[in-house]
Amino acid sequence: MISITKLLCDSEYYGDTLRYNDTSCHQSTGAADNYGPVVVWNITRACNLRCRHCYAASGGRRAKGELTTGEAVQLINDLAEFKVPALLISGGEPLFRPDLFDLAARARTLGLRLTLSTNGTLITLDVARRLKDTGISYVGISLDGTGENNDRFRGRRGAFEAALQGIRNCLAVGQKVGLRFTINRHNLAETGAIFDLIEEENIPRACFYHLAYAGRGSTMVDQDISPEESRAVLDLIVERVLDFHRRGQEREVLTVNNHADGVYLYLKLRRDDPGRAQKVLQLLKLNSGNRTGIALGAVDWDGNVHPDQFTRHYTFGNVKERRFSEIWQDTSHPILAGLRNRRPLLKGRCAACRWLEICNGNSRGRAEAIYGDYWASDPACYLTDQEIGFLDS
Repeated sequence: MISITKLLCDSEYYGDTLRYNDTSCHQSTGAADNYGPVVVWNITRACNLRCRHCYAASGGRRAKGELTTGEAVQLINDLAEFKVPALLISGGEPLFRPDLFDLAARARTLGLRLTLSTNGTLITLDVARRLKDTGISYVGISLDGTGENNDRFRGRRGAFEAALQGIRNCLAVGQKVGLRFTINRHNLAETGAIFDLIEEENIPRACFYHLAYAGRGSTMVDQDISPEESRAVLDLIVERVLDFHRRGQEREVLTVNNHADGVYLYLKLRRDDPGRAQKVLQLLKLNSGNRTGIALGAVDWDGNVHPDQFTRHYTFGNVKERRFSEIWQDTSHPILAGLRNRRPLLKGRCAACRWLEICNGNSRGRAEAIYGDYWASDPACYLTDQEIGFLDS
């Protein structure tokens, strides 16, 4: 994640303590040595929607091998002991798990910081109160367009209004909530309208995701936006963030899954505001780019441990057989070992990039999806050869 608000406006939000601190760029196995990573837990495969870009390829039913309540509690206990800084509960649709609130309560009792990633359509006013009372720190609700465009993308008529009502219900009870928007060719033209919605509904946080080529998202590669469109949409995001700031509106805006955004923003500021650019460069160095397999890991509904939530075809072990903390510190798997020291393995433009210190090779999953090589260049990097110094190598 890259906090555009932090980089442009110096605003402080909770997650910034994980992204921009002195230990981030020196980590080996987690947020800091001897600590676990941020963990994305896909708690169930079941979902009431069928989104075109779903990286988990979620379906209508729970998978047969999903962790039992007892196995899930054991995982939570281990994550707390491993001192993971945050647990992101996702799915499928996590509200499909009947024991969700019991598991969340257990995690909060042990001091884990919890966030929930949901399509929002099941969040009634009562559910919103339960989320707040359970101690969920943040609820991220996905919208991938407005009205019928969102509904087509998510495979259900009325999904937009139901998700928007879920956001409103969270706001009504004081549950911190934000919007998640995955940029692609189907909804690119609605980016401005999403910012309008953020202001109209007084939504305090928004994350703009770049497309992951995983799950059903792997069938949408030809629907990803072009390098020119990537630059234009980031220009729009920057413009709207600065406009919010000038008008005194406190809104946290982040981009996710493409660290080229940080470099592009720095280069833009280097032209327009050199003083600010230097501060941004230092923050980006602290962030140190993509941290898959380092400070970010994932556990799926079956208990398998993966580099991140987008790379489920590499499995390092299963929490039914070994504790997550043991699996995460065992670098016998070549992919996990490689991610901990990836720079010698990177190829092509990524290997020659002068910004490797602040990008760290970007998305390995996208590279493999297009080139069949986990260590190839990320095809979604929209920086020019000249900007990354490739022509000088």
